[in-house]
Amino acid sequence: MDVNGSSFKAGLSCLVVGFVLLRSVCSISVKAPAEISVVRGATVTLSCSFTSSSSITSLMSVDWTVRHESSGPAILFFHFSSQAYLPNEDYFKGRVKWVGSPSRGEASIQLLNASLTDNGTYTCAVRNPPDVHGHPAQTVLTVTPQRRSLAFTDVGVLLVFVLVPSGIITLVLLGRILCPCWSVSEKSPAAAHHSSIEEASGDERFYGQTQQKHTQCCCYFKVNDPL
Repeated sequence: MDVNGSSFKAGLSCLVVGFVLLRSVCSISVKAPAEISVVRGATVTLSCSFTSSSSITSLMSVDWTVRHESSGPAILFFHFSSQAYLPNEDYFKGRVKWVGSPSRGEASIQLLNASLTDNGTYTCAVRNPPDVHGHPAQTVLTVTPQRRSLAFTDVGVLLVFVLVPSGIITLVLLGRILCPCWSVSEKSPAAAHHSSIEEASGDERFYGQTQQKHTQCCCYFKVNDPL
């Protein structure tokens, strides 16, 4: 019986088990949204949070990489270790802002003035020794063209000038149909009023036709006394 061989296998097994247990204990959990959609020109927050079994120290570090839709290798454009190291290359220069807070488990950044070429997969990797094992979190960023604002076109202006007067005329016609009092059903007061001269002449004609002048003849007799 090979005692040495058995002892070696037993020791190797214990080492593997211990490594697995140590890895499970000293591991860091990193989370980020799977997808983010923004319009061109907006400011987008690439959220990243982590949970570590060890207290946060100055050895904690954050790396942000991006793999654009046009494929190619992943590009490291942001690094944090006690302080933020912003990108110096022209593509991301002046457009990345650190908004994380390691003490609260935040490792988020902001991307200013998002462009269509920013589309791609962004990866957040956090290490906090001895918690150095864990899967990075990935976010797929989609930048869409800016929505067009509503503007009056020539056709829109023409419709306004045609539809508005037509609507007013239609309302007036409906009002005259549904409300007869709008129509002129009575004579104008001016037509019914007569001046004093017209009334006088009218009365004269009326009385001239219905009445006749009566002529009275008076006879006077003179009696002479006889002498």
